[in-house]
Amino acid sequence: MKLLRNPEIKRELFIYAAVTVIFAAAGFFVSPLCGALILALGACLSLLHLLFARKRYAEMEKLAESIDRALHGQETALIGDEAEGELGILKSEIRKLFSRLSEQKDLLSAEKIRLTEAIQDIFHQLRTPLTSMSIVTSLLEDEDLTYELRVQRTRELKRQLERIEWLVETLLKLSKIDAGTAQFKKDSVSVKEAFDKAAEPLIIPMELRGQTLTVKAADERFTGDLNWTAEALGNILKNSMEHTPEGGEISVEAEETALYTELRILDSGSGFDKEDIPHIFERFYKGKNAADSSVGIGLALARSIIAAQNGAISAKNGKDGGAKFTIRFYKSVI
Repeated sequence: MKLLRNPEIKRELFIYAAVTVIFAAAGFFVSPLCGALILALGACLSLLHLLFARKRYAEMEKLAESIDRALHGQETALIGDEAEGELGILKSEIRKLFSRLSEQKDLLSAEKIRLTEAIQDIFHQLRTPLTSMSIVTSLLEDEDLTYELRVQRTRELKRQLERIEWLVETLLKLSKIDAGTAQFKKDSVSVKEAFDKAAEPLIIPMELRGQTLTVKAADERFTGDLNWTAEALGNILKNSMEHTPEGGEISVEAEETALYTELRILDSGSGFDKEDIPHIFERFYKGKNAADSSVGIGLALARSIIAAQNGAISAKNGKDGGAKFTIRFYKSVI
């Protein structure tokens, strides 16, 4: 009998037998009938204990088999009754555990799909400049190439290298933010200082386009990291610059309340296509009005940076046309 091979059951039966023998011996001193009754009672109690133990261990064996099947993917939930008692509580807790594990498995599967899609997108984005660089390199091998064309090809090669470098750096920043390893300071940052720093790399390109940038900010401040925030704002300003015609204007407004500091960036461009608005901040998404050189991760990085600093960003078309970005840095966790 498998049950009797269990050391715990054997120990319990031994204790029952020892107690029964002791009390029966005492009973025989009183009378043979009393001793016999005690022996019979002890045997009955031992038998009942054995039957209940058998039922309990049979349930535990079913539970162990069910867990084994679940671990091997043959079922996603444990099967059994909802009887009260410690065994019922154990079953309930194990069901909860496997339910959590099943949810985690689904999340990991979805994350694996997203990772695969992201790698495909990255490969696609890298393939274009790499193909262009391969062609330019082949052209540079031509010994009869004029000096002017050689300089032009070299500049094109440099431009593609810079594009790849920017793409890789941006992806690394996104990965750090996703993994929670990016370090964000919690300083009191001036809105005007953040926009001045963000606009520095865009001053010359905007001047060449005849565009003007107006920042209407006084003493508004928010809690965050100046460098990270300037990068996020720079990506938004760059997007506005690229979609604003020559001679156009980009304006920035700031407002500070007891709950948050709000930044509004508006441009005089063509605005967003309605179908693009829900996907503007998705990685590698390129809207209908996006330039051929657009990769589609600048705004995604901006959103990640702002969200990591207790902020939120939204985009829509302005009342008078053009794009409008609204950023809020909250002063308490929401």
